[in-house]
Amino acid sequence: MEMEKKTSAVDYADFAEYDRRQRGIERHVLAAFLGGLAVGLLGMFVVENAPALLSDLYDPYVYLALTIALGATSSGFGWALLTTFLATVSSLVAAMGGSALQGRFNIDVVGGGPVALNVLLVLLVGLGMLGYLTRRNDLWGDLATGGIGALVLADVIDRATPGFLDTEATFWPVPAVVVGVLTVMAVLWLRRTTVGRLRALGVTAVLAGLFALFVT
Repeated sequence: MEMEKKTSAVDYADFAEYDRRQRGIERHVLAAFLGGLAVGLLGMFVVENAPALLSDLYDPYVYLALTIALGATSSGFGWALLTTFLATVSSLVAAMGGSALQGRFNIDVVGGGPVALNVLLVLLVGLGMLGYLTRRNDLWGDLATGGIGALVLADVIDRATPGFLDTEATFWPVPAVVVGVLTVMAVLWLRRTTVGRLRALGVTAVLAGLFALFVT
C-alpha cells in the first residue's frame, strides 16, 4: 500500500510538471503571435509618421530584438523555430495590413523592398535560432551570442558607412551609436560568466571587423 502511494505521488508530480510545461509553451506561442502583431502595427505607424531618428532605431532592430528574445526563452529548438517564424510573419502581415487599411498598401513598410524583405525574413528567423543557442552554457552558447552581436553590428556598419550597400545618411551618428551600445549590452547580458562574455565579445568584434574589411 505504501509503495502504491509513492508511485501515485510520483505520477502526479510528473503529470503536474508536464502540464506546467505545456501551459508555458502555449503562453510562449501566444506571446509570439501577439508580440509580432503589436510590433508590426507599431512599426507601420513609426515608419509612416515618426521622425527619421525613431524610424531608424525601430526598423529593423525592434523586430530583431523580438525574435532573439523569443528564441532565448523557447523550451526547445523546434519551438524556437515556430515562435520566431510566427512572430516574424505576424509582424510583417500586421505592418502591411495596417498600411493597406489606411488606403496605401506598401510592401516597403518593413525592410525597404521585396529583396530586403526576404533578407530580413531569413535574418529574423536565423537570429531567433541563435537566440535559442544562447541558452547553452558552453562554447557554442558563446559563439551564438557573438554571432548575434556580429550580425547586428554588421547591419549598423552597412547603414552608417558612406559607400556601403545600404548607406543611410540619417543613421550616423546617433542611431548607429545607440544600436551599437545596446548590442554590446545585449551580448554581455546573454552570457552568465566573465569568460563567456569576453569570448562572445571577441567573436562579435572579429566577425564585424571582417565584414567591414571585406565589404569596403
